[in-house]
Amino acid sequence: MTPKRFPDTMPIAAVRVEAEKLEPDTESGDHVRVAGRALARRELGKLVFVDLVDRSGRIQLLCDTSRTGPIDVDLGDVVGVSGTPAKARRGEPSIAVDELVLLGKIRSPLPDTFHGLTDTEQRYRKRYLDLLMNESSRTDALVRSRMISEIRAYLDGEGFIEVETPILQPQYGGAFAEPFVTHSNYLDRDVYLRIADELYLKRLIVGGLEKVYEISKDFRNERVSYKHSPEFTQLEWYEAYADYADTMERTETLVERAANAVIGTTKVTFRGHEVELARPWRRVRFVEALEEKGAWSRDADQLRRKLDAAGVDTTHDKTWAQLADHAYSHFVEPELIQPTFVLDWPIEMSPFARTTDHDPVLVERFEAIVGGMEFANAFSELNDSAEQAARFELQAAERAAGDETAEEGDRDYVEALSYGMPPTGGCGIGMDRLAMVLTGRDTIRDVILFPALRQR
Repeated sequence: MTPKRFPDTMPIAAVRVEAEKLEPDTESGDHVRVAGRALARRELGKLVFVDLVDRSGRIQLLCDTSRTGPIDVDLGDVVGVSGTPAKARRGEPSIAVDELVLLGKIRSPLPDTFHGLTDTEQRYRKRYLDLLMNESSRTDALVRSRMISEIRAYLDGEGFIEVETPILQPQYGGAFAEPFVTHSNYLDRDVYLRIADELYLKRLIVGGLEKVYEISKDFRNERVSYKHSPEFTQLEWYEAYADYADTMERTETLVERAANAVIGTTKVTFRGHEVELARPWRRVRFVEALEEKGAWSRDADQLRRKLDAAGVDTTHDKTWAQLADHAYSHFVEPELIQPTFVLDWPIEMSPFARTTDHDPVLVERFEAIVGGMEFANAFSELNDSAEQAARFELQAAERAAGDETAEEGDRDYVEALSYGMPPTGGCGIGMDRLAMVLTGRDTIRDVILFPALRQR
């Protein structure tokens, strides 16, 4: 039987650092223990060379069979090694092996170890093989993990507290989306998987917690695309006594800091473009951006004619708000390559945001765009309960007009606001989309370890 444990190991990358300091054909006097998977094997007389891989990297094992005895290792076996850092004659950082122990036996053959796992469908369905065979996939997973850790550290350092809110909700809200529905036997009613954390986090602001955030799984029963997944991870934070201008500064600071800490630079290549994530980011207004494209009108029929003339299919757009959103997503968003805040949105499209000082039909909302993709959405939060109730009525009218994703309203949330909420800035950032930017991946499935897939 294989051993149950192999303690006191160190990362392969750390051993490589020690081995690289040596002269060719020498060993250090240190003793090391590592473990990983054998992914290559070569033989030269009494010498057997094995490439050992763990999550930190790869190193060559120098196995002198006169010293170790026979090396009975197949490609894919998990092994533990005791030995000393060494450098081979040709300068390759290595470990001179004293003992090699089989820890886990492979029973199914690996894909081509030279080319790796290249079939995209197989990579998503068998992520364990993708991670095993493709170093780039392991790197992406680590970048995402470190990104989230760095974001937590930043928010914690700024005085925010991390909280947890319900995944199963009696009334979904906080975004325009279709929910997943399930049934609670205990409650004897249907409940919804959350589409956003917003309304519960703002209840905590009412309760006096003042600075809160959550990094959570959210769910939307909608289409899949390069940037959409029915199950996704989102960061939301809410900060009392702040507005959307403060939130813009915090957003660009958070992203710049995460990029520097995780990938060591603010310059990335995303969707074929060289992008600079460093502050300050460009700011444009929603209406002005559409006016520049000749695609703005407050009249629904006129706006539809503008879109139809441009070859945009508007058959599914039932309301003016849907037409305006379609115009924005078609003409404006795809052309915003460098990080850009699009701000001051129509009130019909933003039921939870405060109106601007200069125009009562626009609200203090922004979206952050990079590479033609929105990855953050934020408001100066509406904190008047009577106004919020009126906004829910406005959304009910949108729903009655055919917009199935419009907010249904939440009486309990309105009641919470009636106890008084301080002026608040709030933001939601898609963690999957931000990971796409930092890793340079073109599809969200590459940065989700186990993406949703249709049955074969």
